[in-house]
Amino acid sequence: MGAAGWRRAAMKFPGSVLISLVLFVAETVAALCLSGTYGTAGDRMWQWLTLLFALLPCALVQLSLVFIHRDVSRDKPLVLLLHILQLGPLVRCVEVFYIYFRAGRVEEPYVSITKKRQMPKDGYSEEVEKEVGQAEGKLCTHRSAFSRASVIQAFLGSAPQLTLQLYICVLQQEITAARSVFMVLSLLSIVYGALRCNILAIKIKYDDYDVSVKPAAYLCIFMWRSFEIATRVTVLVLFSSVLQIWTLPVVLVNFFGFFFYPWILFWQSKSPFPENIEKALSRVGTTIVLCLLTFLYAGINMFCWSAVQLKLNDPDLINKSQNWYRLTVYYMLRFIENAFLLLMWYLYKTDIYLYICAPLLVLQLLIGYCMAVLFMLVFYQFCHPCKKLFSSSVSEGLLSCFKFLCFVCKPPKSTILMDKADLKSPANTDEARSSSKTIDSQNGNPHQSVSSNA
Repeated sequence: MGAAGWRRAAMKFPGSVLISLVLFVAETVAALCLSGTYGTAGDRMWQWLTLLFALLPCALVQLSLVFIHRDVSRDKPLVLLLHILQLGPLVRCVEVFYIYFRAGRVEEPYVSITKKRQMPKDGYSEEVEKEVGQAEGKLCTHRSAFSRASVIQAFLGSAPQLTLQLYICVLQQEITAARSVFMVLSLLSIVYGALRCNILAIKIKYDDYDVSVKPAAYLCIFMWRSFEIATRVTVLVLFSSVLQIWTLPVVLVNFFGFFFYPWILFWQSKSPFPENIEKALSRVGTTIVLCLLTFLYAGINMFCWSAVQLKLNDPDLINKSQNWYRLTVYYMLRFIENAFLLLMWYLYKTDIYLYICAPLLVLQLLIGYCMAVLFMLVFYQFCHPCKKLFSSSVSEGLLSCFKFLCFVCKPPKSTILMDKADLKSPANTDEARSSSKTIDSQNGNPHQSVSSNA
């Protein structure tokens, strides 16, 4: 086997690209079929909403591949036409496997040298040089494109779609086979998008290191995201089924809170407007890209914790520090919000929940969210590929958070000193003396009683 053959053997099989494409195609086809079913049954509103949540993320994925990843930068009218026909991901997948299987047959004219640091062992981190061929570089670009497309598809399409279909099931009190298959596909798409978001965050934060994610880490992330997203969607659907008028305010407060949060931090930092995102973009184009990015960020945080934290005054637009306090505050507030929404559902539930044990369902959902937090803690404590680079572990971060909460809940020293002073005040001492005299008068003095008898 020649050098090119060895280089192809060292390449990772583009399995993530295949999974993204299969989920994308399967969910789109299922949405179109289910939309046709709604049209046949005369449910026009459900038909158009299903179509909207199916086609909107498709259009956003095509725009992402066209403008961000430059699919038509070489004036390819056929590629542009395929994107208009919503076939961009399929074309990319074919190109990926063509590059992968052709890599070992043709000797590449040149290779690039990249330097990556290994994970520190005994406090020592070694820097290793690696040859990256042209084919491997293209595969890396394609993987990155499909990862971003999976995140867009998951949180701007699959998450609203799953919420809508579960809401229809509750209202109609019926779960058809087509709808159940579609909901399972949507849930898998959301979980996979959240998983890719976690991996992207790790690779962006620790770009200087050679990161290798083990199967145990994938399993922990999958369980963490499955419990978190399933319970969140169920809570939103239960609440919206009994208090429809309050659903929109809850959604808007959540969404716009996360949308404006990165901008508020940016305005507080008084940093100049970021100009180096893309050289070809004008100031208006840069603003549009940043708004779309914060829009996606808000959509992710509506349903689960976004592993990527935006920082608009940073050249990479990503906050690379590990902030345990922000993570803790998010999950505490989200747990309180879920519990409050479930309480409102329990108080105002209608007759459609007559045959459901409401207290048991509430308990199951809260335990399910706690299970998500448990798997998250296990991931960060034991399975994170870069846990050796953490300045503090999860256990230390939680301990410091508990100490902070105890400090906040602990009464101030001045109150304790005042209480002690009240106990030792003259009025109290006088009362104590008078009470002791009363006791002596009642009991009498033994010496006096003996002399009087004498």
